[in-house]
Amino acid sequence: MDQKKVFPTFIFESSWEVCNKVGGIYTVLSTRAKTLQEEMNDNLVFIGPDFWQGKENPLFVEDAKMCPKWVKEAKSEGLSVRTGRWNIHGQPRVILVDFVPFFENRDLIFGTFWADFKVDSLHGYGDYDEASMFSYAAGRVVESYYNFYLRNKKDSRVVYQAHEWMTGLGALHVRKHVPAIATIFTTHATSIGRSIAGNNKPLYEYLYAYNGNQMARELNMEAKHSIERETAHNVDCFTTVSDVTGLECEELLDRRCDAILMNGFESDFVPVGSAFSAARRKARKSLLTVANALTGATFGDDTLIVATSGRYEYKNKGIDVFIEAMNRLQASDKLNRPVLAFIEVPAWVAGPREDLQERLASGQQFDTPLSNPVITHHLNEQENDNVLNSLRYFGISNQPADRVKVIFVPCYLDGRDGIFNQAYYDLLIGNDLSVYASYYEPWGYTPLESIAFKVPCVTTSLSGFGMWADKVKGAASHLADGVEVIRRTDYNYYEVADAIVAAIEEYAGYDKKQVEKVREKAAHLSKKALWKNFIEYYHEAYKIALEKAEIRMITNK
Repeated sequence: MDQKKVFPTFIFESSWEVCNKVGGIYTVLSTRAKTLQEEMNDNLVFIGPDFWQGKENPLFVEDAKMCPKWVKEAKSEGLSVRTGRWNIHGQPRVILVDFVPFFENRDLIFGTFWADFKVDSLHGYGDYDEASMFSYAAGRVVESYYNFYLRNKKDSRVVYQAHEWMTGLGALHVRKHVPAIATIFTTHATSIGRSIAGNNKPLYEYLYAYNGNQMARELNMEAKHSIERETAHNVDCFTTVSDVTGLECEELLDRRCDAILMNGFESDFVPVGSAFSAARRKARKSLLTVANALTGATFGDDTLIVATSGRYEYKNKGIDVFIEAMNRLQASDKLNRPVLAFIEVPAWVAGPREDLQERLASGQQFDTPLSNPVITHHLNEQENDNVLNSLRYFGISNQPADRVKVIFVPCYLDGRDGIFNQAYYDLLIGNDLSVYASYYEPWGYTPLESIAFKVPCVTTSLSGFGMWADKVKGAASHLADGVEVIRRTDYNYYEVADAIVAAIEEYAGYDKKQVEKVREKAAHLSKKALWKNFIEYYHEAYKIALEKAEIRMITNK
């Protein structure tokens, strides 16, 4: 096939996180959308779940004039959809589908996928049914739209890319009912690999010895693992986001990935020039103001602001070792500056603290702490929270004499949290250093986002991003390179904590010229991960999928 024939004329892409900001995949899709939209010129449609009927979704701009004839046809087929634009850079077209009506026939749907693909749904629980009904609905949307608009188009090369196990059933539906469509399945982390790591079992040293099916039974992950495994084996192109997860897929899903789709970023999100400086000043002021109102301590300009963030996976994301490191840093005889450390991970938040809100509204400076001056919001079942329990265990309570103060921000920083009322990026820019000490991290958007905003970071060799940073350098990366990649294994927890302490001590000792040099190196590295550089990996996946689909159609004629 020539190059034109291995590039799609139309792309469908579905994810639980389309117009639904709940995790890292949202960042993957939303930052890539502009680059892909420019290539496809509106021949790109994202499909997401419609959670917002009767409510305003700030991420979705409905357009009833988009595809009205097809919407009517879809309704006659039992599909309730809304069309519009995703309110992000690039403004790509979006179809949101109401999947709730399919619950009525859930058992029949699951039975069909067992008969066709041996997907085991008997052991599903929690979010399994909801995600599966969305996935099935998304597959039906692709089938309907294709039949209405694309089936009879000359030289039509259509790709359907499905992200994570939550879209697996849809990919399998398309594979069976619309074989002309080339299918791609991308796992951003295997469900069983994440579960092994999260259950305190050594993942990496024994990876070669694990049997995915056996571990799924042991860890009660059979249904999700089954969807993921069977989808991986039945699509035209199976992909993941890093080499480290590629090994995981090969061992636990028994399928080698056809392509590695590393996660890029868009520089549009980062202010430039005087706007950057103003945004950084504003962010630092917000962080220091909240810290003063909470702890009663005074934070000068020399305060080193350090943060970790991401999904609340206490061990997998290295939150445990970050707290360990902060406790050890407290006793450091090399630390020459006060440190203010933030843990920004969404927990089961019950709302903002009213006493903290009152202090912030007053605009005053404070010299006395609030009660429990380590957390900005109320939590449900606070006594069971891992972060708070760990802070209590180490005796971290933000006393006036403490040189290292730790503040837990247990909410999504979406600009409406009630305390900061600023978005995550608007606060990230105010950090001096970020730490992402992950044990399990298929890629690692948080460190990439950090360096894009000129904030040097510490990460580990078990993250896809850390492996990439070392690969770009051609050797181990150190703080002077903008990224410190700490070697992490199944068993070196305390060595990792000591390495984090050493990195913070080193950075705290840099003079202004050294700091600026490291910040510039961090930003320079981030530019190597722009989507304009990483989109070629998607082109390769499209090529693989389209070639296989063409062979299938020729063979089946």
